[in-house]
Amino acid sequence: MFYPEAAPCILSMKKLDSSTDQKQAWWEWHKANPHVWNLFERFALEAARSGRKNFSHWLIMNRIRWETAISTTSDDFKIRNDYIAYYARLFMAMHPKYEGFFRTKKMKGESEIEQQ
Repeated sequence: MFYPEAAPCILSMKKLDSSTDQKQAWWEWHKANPHVWNLFERFALEAARSGRKNFSHWLIMNRIRWETAISTTSDDFKIRNDYIAYYARLFMAMHPKYEGFFRTKKMKGESEIEQQ
């Protein structure tokens, strides 16, 4: 499911470098591929509800890759690895109860965001 209310928390973080372009490219890709968010959210909630305090967003994305490779007959599922951290951040923004569930590193330009 696409969450338009998430747009401000993702896109309002203006950066002063090419990471803004990457974030915009991810957001456009995200809107065009809502099934990825649906699976990411489903698998992340499944992991969180299993009692784990932390989990790997990379592992969730690779499960999505596995699921789509096995259950579909269309072209291979393609997602840039650069986009995975955005899904982790979106999940924690949409589910504040699970803030910190994914361990994320500061992205390029994040220090400028915090000061603005």
